[in-house]
Amino acid sequence: MISPTTERNSGMTRPFRFGVVAPLRTDLPTWLDRVRRIADSGYSTLLVPDFPLTQPAPGPMLATVAARTDLRVGTWVYASPLRPAWMTAWEAHSLSLLTDGRFEMGIGTGRPGIEDELRDKGLPVVPPHERLAQIGETVRALRDLDGPDMHTPVAMAVLGPKARALAAEVADTVTFALGDQPRTEVARLAHDFRAVPDIELALAVPVIGDTVAPHMAPPDTDPAALRAADALTVLPDDPAAAAEEIQRRREEIGFSYFIFGADFAERFAPVVAELAGR
Repeated sequence: MISPTTERNSGMTRPFRFGVVAPLRTDLPTWLDRVRRIADSGYSTLLVPDFPLTQPAPGPMLATVAARTDLRVGTWVYASPLRPAWMTAWEAHSLSLLTDGRFEMGIGTGRPGIEDELRDKGLPVVPPHERLAQIGETVRALRDLDGPDMHTPVAMAVLGPKARALAAEVADTVTFALGDQPRTEVARLAHDFRAVPDIELALAVPVIGDTVAPHMAPPDTDPAALRAADALTVLPDDPAAAAEEIQRRREEIGFSYFIFGADFAERFAPVVAELAGR
């Protein structure tokens, strides 16, 4: 459990920012055109998933985006068991240098089913607590590489108490690995983080209306079931209703950073412009 402190810089007073998860699922020119449109639509950050062999590696993709746009870039998220901690830290530090400080390292213990992926790649299948320890090692190595004059922001995807405790210690941004948890449960998870100075609360929204964003939720995700559960992983497809709900989630829970799938980016650009003041 995170120790309670006086609330400072909570999500309620943070300005909105918006990110887009944009895996490369087309030919390169089509993807780059989409990236440029996202950059012109008021979003702050372009993010890519850590899905080996389904697209190029995250580092080269993000360096390419940063060279062609003024977007911040980040991983959503590195899976800690896929590479040694020092290698992830080295890549993250390198991206911070190459993007002039516009890189954010998102990291987590891996999506459901990652054990099979590790076996297929001949990598050790480590239990969850060791994967969590790898995150701590990665952040420590990153801080050593950054030194006193650089601070690569770290975003952690968490759910259980041990992961939340580590995030409270080392992360700049915290998101929750959510499925169908109801609003009340998510508010409880967020409550303690709102008492930690300078932590940003992020919410990934993989479902808009009845459409599920690729690489952001399992393919068997049921939008109707999420709505019935009052889950925060879904937003209405009407932009005005979505804007109202996004504001509610900041005011009531503290989320200020919202992440959508790339297929929704242009449709929600007016919402982003309105709420981010762009």
